[in-house]
Amino acid sequence: MSDQAIILFAHGARDPDWAAPFRIIKQQLQAARPEVKVELAFQEFMTPSLEAAVAQSAAQGAQRIVLVPLFMAQGGHLKQDLPLLVAKIREQHPQLELRLMPAIGDAPEVLQAITDWVLRSASV
Repeated sequence: MSDQAIILFAHGARDPDWAAPFRIIKQQLQAARPEVKVELAFQEFMTPSLEAAVAQSAAQGAQRIVLVPLFMAQGGHLKQDLPLLVAKIREQHPQLELRLMPAIGDAPEVLQAITDWVLRSASV
């Protein structure tokens, strides 16, 4: 294991099946980068929380953590809640290097992949 970790951060839901696509992303990332610890954390309703996932990664030796918000857009959670949460985590773990990525919906490649899928699948 390296000293790096990736934490995928999703909203969460009451229905555990909701997280299935995110678990697949986690598994695919872990298979692609077996030396990097990959975790999945949630804003609400599900566990672990982002704070718990960071604490666990740090306890397992992570010194650099990349936080990846699995959100399609910059809504209230990403504009207001997440910066406050990251600031709190930085206070709790000053030894960690935390890098916050933009929401996946901000990535042109993701938007193009969705567009391509719709064009292939919709038959319009």
